[in-house]
This record gives sequence, C-alpha cells and structure tokens, in this order.
Amino acid sequence: MTTSSQGTASQRHRAVPAVLVLEDGRIFRGRAYGAVGETFGEAVFSTGMTGYQETLTDPSYHRQVVVMTAPHVGNTGVNDEDPESKRIWVSGYVVRDPARRPSNWRARRTLDEELAAQGVVGISGIDTRALTRHLRERGAMRVGVFSGEAVQDDATLLARVLESPRMEGADLSAEVATEEAYVVPAIGDKKFTVAAVDLGIKGMTPHRMAERGIEVHVLPATATVEDVYAVGPDGVFFSNGPGDPATADHAVSVMRGVLERGTPLFGICFGNQILGRALGFGTYKLKYGHRGINQPVQDRTTGKVEVTAHNHGFAVDAPTDRVSDTPFGRVEVSHVCLNDNVVEGLQLLDKPAFSVQYHPEAAAGPHDAAYLFDRFTSLMSTVLMEGQRA
Repeated sequence: MTTSSQGTASQRHRAVPAVLVLEDGRIFRGRAYGAVGETFGEAVFSTGMTGYQETLTDPSYHRQVVVMTAPHVGNTGVNDEDPESKRIWVSGYVVRDPARRPSNWRARRTLDEELAAQGVVGISGIDTRALTRHLRERGAMRVGVFSGEAVQDDATLLARVLESPRMEGADLSAEVATEEAYVVPAIGDKKFTVAAVDLGIKGMTPHRMAERGIEVHVLPATATVEDVYAVGPDGVFFSNGPGDPATADHAVSVMRGVLERGTPLFGICFGNQILGRALGFGTYKLKYGHRGINQPVQDRTTGKVEVTAHNHGFAVDAPTDRVSDTPFGRVEVSHVCLNDNVVEGLQLLDKPAFSVQYHPEAAAGPHDAAYLFDRFTSLMSTVLMEGQRA
C-alpha cells in the first residue's frame, strides 16, 4: 500500500520532512529516506545488525513497515548478489542514521537509491530505540509513513492509518508467490526430487537444497495435491511467506494430502504454521513477533541451542510439555524459543514430517540451523530405503 514519487538524488538528500504515525496516535518526525510519498503497513522491528538487503527482499515482509533496531543502516550499499527475490517487498523502511556513502567492494549503488528506484517510502533520523520500545510495550500495529507533499495535519494522517487494513485475516501468499512453476536443478549428482510449494519462498532456500543434490520444483501457492505429485517428488517442502495462517485453508488442505500419502515433508516459517493447522492446532498472533538474525532456539531433540534467523508475527498454539495425538499420529514440539517459549518446530513421530518456525537457509543470518536440510535429506533417504526393502 504505497504511493511515491522518486524525485532526483539531490531532492532525496535534502531534508525533506517525513512523519511516522502509529495507529495508537504516537508520532515520530524525521526526514525522507528512499522514495518520497506515503505508505501503510504493519509496524514491526528487526533486530539484525546486518543483512538488510536480504530483509528488504524477503517476501515474508510483504505489507510490513520494518524498523531497524541497529542505528547505522546502508553502510555496505546494495549489490546484485544478495537479494532473496526479484524486488523489495517491505512496504516501508525506518532507520535512525543512514550511511552517507557505502563502503564495500561489492556495492553497486546506495540503499537510498535502491529504495527510491523501487518506490519504497522510508523515514530516517528518528529515535528507533524509542519506537522499538513502544512496539514491544504496545505490540505491532498499523502505521503510515508520509513525506513531502503527503504530509498533512496529524489528525488527518492518523485517520488515514486507521483506514488501512490489519494483518490479522490477511491472505497474502498468492500475492508474493511465483505464478509459474520453475525448476532449480541439483548441484552435482541428482539424488532427490522435491516439490516446493511457494508461499513466499526466498531464493537461498532451493539453493540450499540444490547443494545437497536435490532437484527442486517450485510450485505456485495455488498448486493442488495433484500438481505436487505430478513432479514425482521424493519429498515435499512448504516455504515461508506473509500473512495470517488462519486464512491459508488451501495450503492446509494440500499439506493434509501429503501427510495422508506419507511423503517426507519439511516446512519452514509459514510452512510450520500450515503444518500446525493441518495437525489440528490453532495459530495466534504474537504481540510483536520475532524478527532478526539473533534469536535463541533450543532443538529439544538434541538439547542444542542455536542462534537463528526469524521473521514471523504468528505462532502455532501447541502444548510444549507433552506429546499430542493428531489425525496423523503423535506429534511433539521439537524446538522452542528461549526468549518466550514460543513453539519453533514440530515433529511427527509416526510419519516422516517436521517443520521449524525460523529460517535455516541463513540469508542473512547464522548457519547454526543448516543441519535441517541434511535432516530432510536423511528423511527422504530413509523412506526410499524402506520402500525398496518392502
């Protein structure tokens, strides 16, 4: 929900006034950053100290205005290697102290120029620490960013924000997913074929599977169970994505079809929430969510604590203190966030299926969770060997 006018570089770097208005009436005033105009979305904060390019191009951030908690942003500019998709998906961007000039050998242009070229309205020069504390106390909420001629009196701007849609009830996966199926070939010898349902997939995810000899068939969010099995998959993957999982009835139906057939299944982020729903659990909206590349999670199957990359505002409502019975057999919570005990992973005990709520592809982020792709590969190997013996 963005309208903007790019303007010239000299115009963008002058002190063009900008205003950020939260739905509870809190107002921050600063300077325009990126495109000049207006935008609306859900205000969320990301705690990553780096990786802003991957954050901006992550489809899971569709219709969100991202507040960076790190004060200095844009230091390494923008390159052509790190985007996770073909465009920036955030609806707005909030930084405290943008870099005056980038300093990195891979930089091709400044972050300000990239935001302006893609029509992303932002604001700089505000107290992002105060804004983050406000969101932690009051929760994620609707927000508007206005700059240049879009700035009006405070009451009018607040009314505009209150007219914008909420994230609850938003069905967004089809808006960010591929419209046509495509294939990411295996690197080296092909070992497996995986059907990946694109709910907002990041480019690094199929690459991580390809590194392990997997040929990945990326399918649209509208793919049916028949579409999934038309590629002859050894495993099925459900990706990350934006929106409220309570609206994803189609994806839940497809996942139940996969569970019924007993095909090895792996889901991340939105895919974890879809698995939760497919098993009969509910989902709920977190107060302010988990976003960043420094979230501590414990793998309860090993006891290991991992530093992980997150981007989710919803979570699965499943009991963490016991094994649960579901229509597809027993399931346990395999991972939990050590900050707030939120469910961060599910594992079926009677079928070859598991999921995590975070991003193991490490783009951007730590590599602690890369083993999950190996776990998926091992699961497919085990099922294939059992099938051969049978």
